Amino acid sequence: MEQTAEQARQLDHLASTPPSGASPFAAFGMPGFGGPPAPAMAEPRPILELEGEAYEDELDALSDWVDDFLLPVYGAEVTTAAPWCLQWQEHSDVVAWLHALWLAYQQHKDPEAGLAGMFVWHRDFLTHAMAAIRAPGGPLSACMTSPERPAHRLLPGPPPSARAEKESEAQVPGPGEYGLAS
Repeated sequence: MEQTAEQARQLDHLASTPPSGASPFAAFGMPGFGGPPAPAMAEPRPILELEGEAYEDELDALSDWVDDFLLPVYGAEVTTAAPWCLQWQEHSDVVAWLHALWLAYQQHKDPEAGLAGMFVWHRDFLTHAMAAIRAPGGPLSACMTSPERPAHRLLPGPPPSARAEKESEAQVPGPGEYGLAS
């Protein structure tokens, strides 16, 4: 009986949660092994979901990356086949493309991406994004097609869908909206 009771105590001890710092891995700071928990990473958000100062700060950082790194290295010549816009920050679709490209760049230059990280970025992200942004019929096609003729023009977007128009027509106007005093 005493032996059974001793075994039960040993099993309870082995099944209990070890005190913090008791793990041999705690000294190495390994999360999940008795070390401190890993710091929570800020989850990146698409730039067009940001507002106010958060948007402006992100756009400033993106502009620095585009102007100081992307364009000098990958900008190529401005032509009718590859237009550019000095005011690209005003083209929301271009901002979204470049922001996504920048986030992918940050992820793939990280050492955890491995030795092929930057190759993957070039192959899967850079080539496609720059082709879409600078396409002859793309979002910058009404802008600069020659460095000697800087231009900027926002192309009009598509009109609202028929569903959106029906919803706005279905709303009942309030008093005074017919031009009559209430």
